[in-house]
This record gives sequence, C-alpha cells and structure tokens, in this order.
Amino acid sequence: MAQKDLYEILGIQKSATQAEIKKAFKRTAMKFHPDRNADDPDAQDKFKEAQMAYEILKDERKRQMYDQYGFDAVSGQGGGQGGPGGFGGGFQGDVGDIFGDIFSDIFGGGRRGGGRSAGPQRGRDVQIEMTVELEEAINGINKEIAIPTMVSCEPCHGSGSKDGETKTCQTCNGIGQVRMQQGMFSVQQACPDCRGKGSIISNPCGSCDGQGRKKENTKLNVKIPAGVDEGDRIRLSGKGEAGPQGGPAGDLYVDIHVLPHKIFIREGDSLYCDMPIEFTTACLGGEIEVPTLSGKVKLKVPAETQSGKQFRLRGKGVKSVRSHSTGDLYCKVTVETPVNLSAEQKDLLKALDKTIRDSGDKNNPRRKGWFDNVKSFLDKMTG
Repeated sequence: MAQKDLYEILGIQKSATQAEIKKAFKRTAMKFHPDRNADDPDAQDKFKEAQMAYEILKDERKRQMYDQYGFDAVSGQGGGQGGPGGFGGGFQGDVGDIFGDIFSDIFGGGRRGGGRSAGPQRGRDVQIEMTVELEEAINGINKEIAIPTMVSCEPCHGSGSKDGETKTCQTCNGIGQVRMQQGMFSVQQACPDCRGKGSIISNPCGSCDGQGRKKENTKLNVKIPAGVDEGDRIRLSGKGEAGPQGGPAGDLYVDIHVLPHKIFIREGDSLYCDMPIEFTTACLGGEIEVPTLSGKVKLKVPAETQSGKQFRLRGKGVKSVRSHSTGDLYCKVTVETPVNLSAEQKDLLKALDKTIRDSGDKNNPRRKGWFDNVKSFLDKMTG
C-alpha cells in the first residue's frame, strides 16, 4: 500500500508553520485516540499515523528531506510505523508535552509531573461584598463582619487526628497518587484511599470528623480606609479559608459598594450637588449655606446669577485613598420658581413684569438673542 502524504494525515497545507503543525497533531490525536474510539478498529492506526507524521514534520531537517525525496528518505530515521520508541516506551520532548495536554482534555485533569504532593495545602481565598454609606467611604470606618468560612479545628490543631498521629497510606506509599491504566496509557490519579493526602488518620478528631477544619461564622474587624470608592477591593491577608491538613489560610477580599447619597454625587475625588435658590437671590445676589463634608460653608451668589451656574469650592471634595490629594466640591444652583403665591405677591410680580416689558430687551438679553435666532431660522425656512 502506498504511503499516505504526511501533510494530508494531519490535514494541513505543505506551507504550514510549526505552530500549525503542532496544533494539527493535537487535534488529530484527540480525534483518533483509541480510548475515545473503542468501536472504531481503524482509530489506533490513524492515531499512530498522526504521531509518525508529527515526528517527521516537527523536525526541520527531516521535513526538508521528506519534501525533497519522499517518505523513504526518512523512514529509517525514527519515522517508521509505530513512531520513535514505540508506544510502550513513553514520549519524548514536545511530543510528550502535547500528549500531556491531550491527557488533560481526555481525562479531565492537568499534568502534574510527579503528581500532587501530599501534605498541607493553602486554603481558598474568600470574596465578600460590603455596603457602606458615602460618609463612611469618605471618612473611613471600622466594621465588624461575620462570614461563614472554613477555620482550623482547635482541638486537633488542624491535623484531623484526635491523638495527633497518622500512618502512611499503604495504597500509594505516602505519595498521594496512584497509577491507573487508561487503555494503552498509564494515567496518574489521586489515591482513592487517602484522597491524595498520602496518610491515613486512624483516630479521627470528633470535632471536625478528621477534616482538620470546620465551617464556622467568623467575626472580623475590617478597617475601611478613608477615601475608598465604589468597586475598590480590600485584601486581608490570611483571613480566608483555613488550608486542609493544617495548611496556611487563604486571603479575604472585600469588595466595596457605596450607597447612593441624598445630596452628593461622587466622581473620583470630586463631589457634585444641586442647590435650589430663591428667585430674588438670583436677581439681587446674596449668601447661601452649602453643606460640605466638614460642615456648612457660606457661598456668595453674585447678582443676576442664572439657573445652572456652577460654583467650585476648592478642597471640599474627597481625600484620595491613593494620592492623599483632596478633590473639590461643585455646587450647581437652580433658580426655583416661587409657588403658592398670595394675591399681594402676584400683584407685585405683575408690576415687576410690566416694568421689565416696558424696558424692552434690556433686562432679558438672552431672551432677545434666542428670538433673533428663531426669526432668522423661520425666514430661511419660508424664504
């Protein structure tokens, strides 16, 4: 039977790069792996062909000889059927790396070299959310929280053993891993007897059932630094879950959520607020009291202030938690139209309105400019 084209076996073009060759080999090996194709008698041969093709094409010298002279030029250089070293002798170099990836995809576990070592392991990190008021975020606060987490068992000091003694697992000889046969390959897995620990507890602790840790509501005092903002994260080292077998605890991460405020809106280190003022104050000018984080301050409003005018109060914003600089407070005034007027007030306004109208456009320059623009627009539309 004529030898198949090696590029065709991997489903690639002759101009394929090494990265493309490697990717194609992994894809083809996965597709025809014998353990995935128990009902296909041809799968094993196709699997071997893929390995053979990759062994030749991944070597630039062999690939060049194959491209120039064909399969016969490389068949005696480790490229024969069954592949270099055969399937029983293990895999070398990047072929072994790729097969490690394939094992991970097929059997659901990553490669661990000599296997997971027995002994204490670090506990998991814990993430929680904390809701604070704007004032608490700006000024800082200490808050006590209670979180359910795994803590080290005190009676057995995290060992899981009532008397503190353990014995080496006879199944794995203390390694914590055993080899399992998966078809034509030998796969390393956690020992089923000691569950990867490498040791067995003869007299389990009654408080934690031999686990070395148990779930409890733990109270912690969390210091919220002044200036934190929405979405900031605080890390408390070693305050996460206790590690198995007396291992070190993980970390606790506190994600900050700041509640909306009735007066202020925060953007970075700046604060914004809207301040309603009387119609007469806007016309004649005056002073208004503005709330700040450090108390009330007086703001001078010039005469003839228009609605929407924004005033800047330097240094009355938020002190940054990172740079320690302080932002500003921006206060926008809104002229409030008076309501529930008495008859006398209405008469006074009518008299004021008459004097304003009699003065022409002197008192309303913006109104005049707007109507001039409207007239010009309508003239263009009708002209």
